[in-house]
Amino acid sequence: MGTFSIWHWLVVLVIVLLVFGTKKLKNLGSDLGGAVKGFKDGVKDGGTTDANANATAQVGQDKSPTAEKTTIDVEAKTKS
Repeated sequence: MGTFSIWHWLVVLVIVLLVFGTKKLKNLGSDLGGAVKGFKDGVKDGGTTDANANATAQVGQDKSPTAEKTTIDVEAKTKS
């Protein structure tokens, strides 16, 4: 009774498939994969953007209101 055998996992898999259906599980997997990819791209782009913004701010010392607004909408970026 200590560990689960392959039969326990197969029964759990069948129950999950019956409850959710294959289409919902497929959509859930693709949504999760897209979210992870978007997060990784955001972290990668955010690190380079912050480094460039810090270097520009130190060199130019520009305090204009437009220089501080550098927010990028991820969904707009991926849809266009």
